[in-house]
Amino acid sequence: MSGCGMTGAHFHSIDAKGRTNFPAKLREALGESFWLVRGTKDRYLSVYSQEKWEKIHADLTAIPGNGGEQLKRWLNAGAFEVTPDKQGRILIPQNLRDYGYLDKDIAIIGAGDKVEIWEKNRWTAQDEAFDPTSIPQLEDLCL
Repeated sequence: MSGCGMTGAHFHSIDAKGRTNFPAKLREALGESFWLVRGTKDRYLSVYSQEKWEKIHADLTAIPGNGGEQLKRWLNAGAFEVTPDKQGRILIPQNLRDYGYLDKDIAIIGAGDKVEIWEKNRWTAQDEAFDPTSIPQLEDLCL
């Protein structure tokens, strides 16, 4: 999978049982099963392929001191492996829904080498507030 492989914004709802449709294009890129994990920079969920999740574990092991162990413990405590059902739905466990403020309407965002799941209004506010011209390196990207 390339670093830019997962793209797009998809809007879905979570049902009363905690299930949501997960876009086919993203399911294909992530594989048969994948990992839901608490996001480290904001209150969203990160979604990783098995391969990426294993690399994250290897990278955490390389962090010296107690920080890597604490981060690994925190990530694993909130990690959940999912396998989409025949309708392409995944179950988002209650503890992860609580962490991400996920109640009903969500945004599933392709973010290159991972996917993010946001509460829809929080994603919309974040997206609208972002100003690409605030990134000095933008000019170097030839966009």
